Amino acid sequence: MGNATVNGKRPFKLLIVDDSNIMRRRIERSQQFEELQLVGTAGNGFEALELFKKTDPDVVTMDLTMPRMDGIECISKLVALKPAVRILVISALADKATAVEAMEKGANGFLNKPFTDRQLNEAIAELMR
Repeated sequence: MGNATVNGKRPFKLLIVDDSNIMRRRIERSQQFEELQLVGTAGNGFEALELFKKTDPDVVTMDLTMPRMDGIECISKLVALKPAVRILVISALADKATAVEAMEKGANGFLNKPFTDRQLNEAIAELMR
């Protein structure tokens, strides 16, 4: 792969973090940005952290309820490693307090499950601006 450019721009690197394989595939299939290159998927915060260190993504979609290390803890660790990372929380937790906590830890956006492809793409576009 190397530093291939898309329309003369370096692509944004995407990491998808969700404990559901179905959800990871859904996000991967639904995102419609040529300039977004998938560099990895992780099933929990622990895996996400390892992959993050190896792949240095620019954009991360983050589930909150996961085994081993939850999304909130993972967000603060990722932001500590790379303050400029853009994190979109995608969660079924409609709990406002949790969304607020995720944002306080450094997340940049919040998308509720279930979501439409359009909602996902709008949320990612917002993140990349």
